Amino acid sequence: MSVDEVRFELAKERIIGKNRERQGIGTLSEKTVHAVLKHYYAPDTDMHEIPVEGYVADIYTGSEIIEIQTRSFNAMRKKLAAFLPLYPVTVVYPIPHTKWLSWIDETSGETSAKRKSPKRGSPYHAFAELYKIRPFLNHPHMKFRFALIDMEEYRLLNGWSHDKKRGSERYDRIPLSFVEEFAVDRREDYMQFVPYDLPEPFTAKDFAGSAKISVDLARTVLLLLYELEIVDRPGKLGRQYLYRIRDL
Repeated sequence: MSVDEVRFELAKERIIGKNRERQGIGTLSEKTVHAVLKHYYAPDTDMHEIPVEGYVADIYTGSEIIEIQTRSFNAMRKKLAAFLPLYPVTVVYPIPHTKWLSWIDETSGETSAKRKSPKRGSPYHAFAELYKIRPFLNHPHMKFRFALIDMEEYRLLNGWSHDKKRGSERYDRIPLSFVEEFAVDRREDYMQFVPYDLPEPFTAKDFAGSAKISVDLARTVLLLLYELEIVDRPGKLGRQYLYRIRDL
């Protein structure tokens, strides 16, 4: 889906502001990516943080709910169980597309120079989270937006390894640009994640090669596509499942 770059810049300006650089990172009570996306999807703040069915919806338009989920989808299970019988629910999941990483020394307060991560995000990274809420995926009210965003990430040097980086705590993420949005409004929309050049039948390894993801992630993607009846398992090749695309 196309991205409204002007609206995204306005949302950034509203949350981050021209003085944010001077004030420092983490001066807001709400994490920055979450706050910016909330203002992008609903510029009208009267729609923000609305009590619904005993929970607080990030955005409630009067006819639908939008949840900005920046961490584990496990935390949404009770909300979804309460919201979905009554309203369409769109879950927005930001995925770092290109990321620049900085480290914050808690003792001195110093922040390291930014380093570009060699890893690049893709919509497939949402599937590890989708797996956690798979009982809800077939619900007719369930929708998703996978938002690929270039961002800066700041982490505290408080991990368990010698250099304090492994197991460290993420402090904040600052969005730079909104690269692309992938929409899932119905079951058939998951077909956009099936590479067009797959042989039939194909294995998880074939899928991983075409999608340019790890085999472990490919297995998770295919498990969900199988449960959503996007692909079939016509048999096995040794210990590996064989898959083919279903007629939708």
